[in-house]
Amino acid sequence: MKISFKKTYRFALISAFYISLFATALVMPLATILFNVSFKSILTFGVIFIFSIYIYSFIIIQYRAEHFIYRRVKKFYDDVSLLESSNLLSHPITTDMETLTREVKKFATDKKLEIEMLKVREEYRREFLGNVSHELKTPLFTVQGYLSTLIDGAMEDKTIRKKYLKRAEKGVERLIYIVEDLDMITKLEVGDLNLDFSDFDIVELIQNVFDLLEMKADKRKITLAFENDQIQPVFVHGDKDKIQQVIENLIVNSIKYGKEGGLTEVDVINLTKKKVLVRISDDGEGIEKQNIPRLFERFYRVNKSGSRSEGGSGLGLAIVKHIIEAHKEKIYAESEFGIGSEFSFTLKKVQQND
Repeated sequence: MKISFKKTYRFALISAFYISLFATALVMPLATILFNVSFKSILTFGVIFIFSIYIYSFIIIQYRAEHFIYRRVKKFYDDVSLLESSNLLSHPITTDMETLTREVKKFATDKKLEIEMLKVREEYRREFLGNVSHELKTPLFTVQGYLSTLIDGAMEDKTIRKKYLKRAEKGVERLIYIVEDLDMITKLEVGDLNLDFSDFDIVELIQNVFDLLEMKADKRKITLAFENDQIQPVFVHGDKDKIQQVIENLIVNSIKYGKEGGLTEVDVINLTKKKVLVRISDDGEGIEKQNIPRLFERFYRVNKSGSRSEGGSGLGLAIVKHIIEAHKEKIYAESEFGIGSEFSFTLKKVQQND
């Protein structure tokens, strides 16, 4: 591959000027003393001398600088394998060391950032694969254990057979649940999941979710309620089923991690003329500050042992984030450890005609 070579003359011009100035300042007094010539002659000699030295010095310095720098710069480019991959080659190689140093520093900074990003991605990939393996392994081993017990002789006992088959079925259902959630996240990430947009009353939808999760909340004596008892219908534009899934996931989380006998409150706030904010808060154990930035990662659990015992795929908040972002909206998480947590997201409001 041919590398273009940009000639710069600044270094040679300045260097030649200093050399010719020094040489002339040295030679003219000596010539005056040794040859005892007139002032006019010595002045003519000085002009010719300084011009000749300047031209000669410039040519030699420029020639040497180009070859000296070019050889070493080309070797540097080859050594760091820039010939095919670096955007430095979109510009000619320069003999200006200041420019070259600046370009190399920029290249080194970019590569350092790229390496750091690759390290973060690699760490995330390892953690993700470990989490997927753990999430799938638990129900698989459960199913395998019950089926193996039945095959080894428990099949003849009808009571045990029925009980173990039901437990194995629950393990399979959990596997299906995890795979379906992963499939949804994948589709959301690549944009393959089509959203069915419509206008609907978000307050009515929240009330439907309250009714759906009432029994689950009653088990922990948690009250589901609107923050404002006099809340009026608010019509929004979005995929009704997906937004219901978002609200379900957030309220289910508030039930799981909320204080037993506590309260989960939902409010719908008119944020602007075009946006509403749906806010879901609880008075549970809260989340430590360092964990909040990672809440929406797939399989990330603040309390790994406790949350697994509660069931779920570990993908709920990741799905919530992707659904909201697919609507081109924002989701927020705030929490104070020991006090409670609050999740909120925006939606486009339907403009009502007066």
